[in-house]
Amino acid sequence: MTDSNALLMPIPDGLVATGAATADFEPLADLADLPSGRMLRVTRGDLDLLLVNSESGICVIDDRCPHMAAPLSLGMLDGCVVACPLHRGRFDVSDSSIVQFPTTGGLDADGGYHAPWTPSDSAPKAEPTDLKAMARAATRVRRLRYYPVRIEGGKIEVRLPR
Repeated sequence: MTDSNALLMPIPDGLVATGAATADFEPLADLADLPSGRMLRVTRGDLDLLLVNSESGICVIDDRCPHMAAPLSLGMLDGCVVACPLHRGRFDVSDSSIVQFPTTGGLDADGGYHAPWTPSDSAPKAEPTDLKAMARAATRVRRLRYYPVRIEGGKIEVRLPR
């Protein structure tokens, strides 16, 4: 018999969601509802969660792009990389890295500035001058936050903060 918990992806160091490390486990979904290569959105109270079954295993993150909070569940999953449907940001759920910075540009998690994305066959976009563009340029793309997961009796259970 296979240990279902072997299907779980390790959480990258320092990226457990606030209050989740010591919370109680709660059932969120049946394991059968999350086949390999798929994502599933689950809402508990005001918390929107994204269950991901990637090639690195199962993980649970906030269902919010770390850029401007668009639901990642509306994006695509390719291997371990989830794509945001709003600004084309792509994030690796196995380590929380930015695979492709969002098209709007802005600050990375460490405060480094990234210019707005321009297609290779176009002239570079000008630096922002209006208030809306300046706000986008000052928006920080944060790291993904993860929730501890276990599988018990065919159920995906997650530690959710209270």
